[in-house]
Amino acid sequence: MAALLQASSLIKRYGDVAAVDGVSFGLEAGTCFGLLGPNGAGKTTTIEMLEGITDADEGEIRYRDKPVGTEFRNDAGIMFQSTALQDYMTVREALEMFGSFYPRTTPMAELIETCALGEFLDRDSRKLSGGQRQRLLLAIALVNDPQVVFLDEPTTGLDPQARHNLWALVKRIRAQGKTILLTTHYMEEAYELCDEIAIMDHGKIITRGSPKALLAEHFDEVILQLPRTDILGDPAELPLPVTVRGDTVEIPSRDINTTIRVLLDHDASLAGLQIRPRTLEDLFLALTGEALRA
Repeated sequence: MAALLQASSLIKRYGDVAAVDGVSFGLEAGTCFGLLGPNGAGKTTTIEMLEGITDADEGEIRYRDKPVGTEFRNDAGIMFQSTALQDYMTVREALEMFGSFYPRTTPMAELIETCALGEFLDRDSRKLSGGQRQRLLLAIALVNDPQVVFLDEPTTGLDPQARHNLWALVKRIRAQGKTILLTTHYMEEAYELCDEIAIMDHGKIITRGSPKALLAEHFDEVILQLPRTDILGDPAELPLPVTVRGDTVEIPSRDINTTIRVLLDHDASLAGLQIRPRTLEDLFLALTGEALRA
């Protein structure tokens, strides 16, 4: 099946730096695709090229197997990381204004119901909570009844409850058959929402696949976590692969029983022991490193 939106060999340079260096991927209709990467990886530039905000220096973007044009602009909805709304404008007025920009719109009642806007429809947009504002911005991205929806870090800054509520809305939109391209720094969010992810670093896609398939491909172990205070002496002296993260010691293990015996032989306390599966965050750090990016 041909991809609904296809990026092929995209390159974008800024001076001598290739911010995006030969990126290719496709979005299948009705799926959620996650584009992940550390700061400076090139994902924002890639998204901007797909959205039509930035022109590629090389490569091609096709929609429904045709070069992108007016049809794509009318079929795309974008939820930016931050969107300025006019002062003193109510939620209803914002939806009406953005809807006036398009030849086709989603019925107002459907937008209100889908994004749960009814309780604050006539409220000044300046007086919305963080979660309410994000729901409004999502509704604005859906105002033209788009086939492709770009969600650029939609839950940044939200509390856990608001984040989970927005996840439910994204799942609802996907269930309606819309195609979603998501960027996020929350690995749990990518695992929860995405059918497929691609991880970028230094302008290139370094791995791609479904979250579960990628974890199975890269890891065959679990992680034992212990408070650092439960281990006598220097954790690095244990005859085990140990990573210290603040006050926590993490030990990967393919054989839990053997690992526990080694810990007991070295007088480690198991009172605070936790065992967890590998996560997308583990994969992300393993592939892109843990050094701080500017």
